[in-house]
Amino acid sequence: LPSLAGFVVGHAGLYQALAMFAVAYFIIGMTVLSVCAIATNGALDAGGAYYMISRALGPEFGGSIGIMFFLANVCGSALYVLGLVEAVVDSFGIPPGQEVGTGVHVLPQSYWYELLYGTVLLALCLLVCLVGASIYAKATFLIFLIVAAVLGTIIVSFFATQPLKVPIRLPHSNGTETDDGFFTGFSLDTLRGNLGGEYRVDYTTGQMMSFSSVFAVMFNGCTGIMAGSNMSGDLKRPSYSIPRGTISAVLFTYLVYNLLAFLMCATCNRILLQKDYGFLRDISIFPPLVTVGIYAATLSAAMSNLIGASRILYALARDDLFGRALALAKKTSASGNPVMAVILSWLVVQVVLFSGKLNTIASVVTTFFLLVYATVNLACLALEWASAPNFRPTFRYFTWHTCLLGIAGCCVMMFVISPVSASVSLGFLLLLLLALHYLSPSSTWGYISQALIFHQVRKYLLMLDVRKDHVKFWRPQMLLMVQNPRGSARLIDFVNDLKKSGLYVLGHVELQDLDMLPSDPLQPQQDSWLSLVDKLNVKAFVSLTLAPSVRHGVRQLLFTSGLGGMRPNTLVLGFYDDEAPQDGLARHPAFTSAREEVPLAFPPLRAPTAPKLLSAREYVGIVADALKMLRNVLLARQLESLDKAWELRRAASPPPTIHVWPVNLLRPDSARYAATCSLFLLQMACVLNMARAWRRARLRLFLCLEAGAMPHAQEEKLRQLLKDLRIQAQIQLVPWDAITRLHWQTCQGPPGGPAEEEEEDEGVVNFPANTTQVSDEYICAANKLVLEQSPAPAVRFLYLPRPPADTSLYPLYLHQLELLTRGLGPTVLVHGVSAVTSTQL
Repeated sequence: LPSLAGFVVGHAGLYQALAMFAVAYFIIGMTVLSVCAIATNGALDAGGAYYMISRALGPEFGGSIGIMFFLANVCGSALYVLGLVEAVVDSFGIPPGQEVGTGVHVLPQSYWYELLYGTVLLALCLLVCLVGASIYAKATFLIFLIVAAVLGTIIVSFFATQPLKVPIRLPHSNGTETDDGFFTGFSLDTLRGNLGGEYRVDYTTGQMMSFSSVFAVMFNGCTGIMAGSNMSGDLKRPSYSIPRGTISAVLFTYLVYNLLAFLMCATCNRILLQKDYGFLRDISIFPPLVTVGIYAATLSAAMSNLIGASRILYALARDDLFGRALALAKKTSASGNPVMAVILSWLVVQVVLFSGKLNTIASVVTTFFLLVYATVNLACLALEWASAPNFRPTFRYFTWHTCLLGIAGCCVMMFVISPVSASVSLGFLLLLLLALHYLSPSSTWGYISQALIFHQVRKYLLMLDVRKDHVKFWRPQMLLMVQNPRGSARLIDFVNDLKKSGLYVLGHVELQDLDMLPSDPLQPQQDSWLSLVDKLNVKAFVSLTLAPSVRHGVRQLLFTSGLGGMRPNTLVLGFYDDEAPQDGLARHPAFTSAREEVPLAFPPLRAPTAPKLLSAREYVGIVADALKMLRNVLLARQLESLDKAWELRRAASPPPTIHVWPVNLLRPDSARYAATCSLFLLQMACVLNMARAWRRARLRLFLCLEAGAMPHAQEEKLRQLLKDLRIQAQIQLVPWDAITRLHWQTCQGPPGGPAEEEEEDEGVVNFPANTTQVSDEYICAANKLVLEQSPAPAVRFLYLPRPPADTSLYPLYLHQLELLTRGLGPTVLVHGVSAVTSTQL
């Protein structure tokens, strides 16, 4: 403490020194508040700041900051060992220019000799740390008593020592240089001369000092605030001891630094302060005690950093974030002391000692510590902002403002001290984050990101007002009903392309009665469904329900799926036919890797001869229910035969096509293209074309014409509609007189007769009774018309008519849909009930 204060005051002057202490302790104070909050929020284990950060921010942040904190402690230990070597050589070294020492000055001075002295001192620290935390605690307490006695002696010396001249011998290129420093006692002139800054060359490194370099060295003397938290695994009551010990240490050292700075400025001239960092021995009433105190304090700091680094390394190894790379550091002695972590830390400190000079590594160490402190504040800030009920620390003297100020102070001072070191440190942190994100195993510690996302999503969902919805910003929000994912993998992927950044929910109905079951059978299935979503790489939610029938289950999901303004507006169903289901997951690339297995929680597919879970009448009833609830409906047939990868990778000429038939083929007497349902069908085809995977595809819109219908006028009208809607599509005219003739032959009245009185009204529930007026012959002809349009498309969009009002006609309605889409390949039948297109800005 005293030597460091003399270095700071000698170069910076009293005013700047006090400012440095204030800034440093402001940053430290904010960080201490965060440390105390986290330390009192639950049981702490080994690792100190690493343990706090990893359990709050997750393994990526925890592991990367843990490595940097380990390196900071390693470099800090080397820094204090070099400082102790400097003090020993200053007291017992042979003066420069002399070959033989005299008296106590017997130690040779050179780079290799100083490295030897540092190695011996570091070995002493290693021996203490290998014995264990108990002997370390006793040693540090003894050192504390010595330092307290020395500090008292120094303060008394400022008052008791008479003014004196202190000769100073400095190494020089031509031998030695002699200068005189003066201890003047309390003098107003001396105080005035030391008020301002006067940065000069540091005689130990030969480097020109500046505010940032002096602050870097000074800040290293304040990094002991984490010494207590680093020993969290060895303390009996860390949640009690860490806050009290840390706050007491910070307040005590801050007061001592300021007191010493004032006493030095008022009694010592600038030359003495700048050119003799050991001047306190010369002015002390008992010089040997000062020497012992300096050695003891520096040795204690070196041991503190070494044992702190070993505990961090042990915690990293135990959490298996780096796999086998740190496996050796897990080994402990019979008493639980991580001896291998201590030895590995000692080896790294030994390597750092080769840097040679104290101030050479000071800026790097300071940057690392500041980065760790900033992350501790970030962890506390994230916990506070997440507002999780379980974050209730018993230490309450902090707010998110103190955390934010601590983060800002650390980041600013990092770049003030050394922009290069700060940039390199942040780059190193980013690399560690990325490496751990992709390589480290998942943890069970909990992720603060999930809590923060929940907090923000809840807030924004409350702001999402359904009363402010506008057609300009409409987007599809899909509910896809899936009976068994094994037979629906490609359909799930296809609907993912259709959602256009909207809500996507995979719904499933389990036919069971909860009254007859001991527990909810859906909970064990949830993880399998979520894993399916991850492996298929679709952005979907999962919603499972129990119901006595599939129809009741779909109703439940339509009513309850989603939240606030995010609710499904479109129901997607697979088609009801007699085709045998195929296991799409077994052929899907995500499940064909040797390391991956098809999720076993999904049952085998239904055998072709096994009965279905719902009848044809119930299936059509689901469609009718959705339309009554003003949901759009999509029926997807043969989507499992769609090989999207092959369709979109085939030769660029011709590109794959999407065929769109926006006319109700089962109602040739109402061939309207601008109706709500037709526009919705056109919108869905356009949305698919906008998906990244389908951008190469081309839309082909088919305009069905009868003789004498002025084709050019109708084509121009449709082209203008597409232009207004900003949809790029090729229009193809299709004459269908031969098809409609089949229809009118089976109808009782001519065109314009009773059939036209049953115009489809999108807003009413009375469904048209046109089903009985359409013959199978006509439907087969319409199917052939669609099938003959070449080249064959990747997918077709067809108009889905409303189910009939008479429920007894449901099987006939489904039969007609089956005939219409038979053999067409991947086909989507679409019925829309809401306006989704806009020509406005």
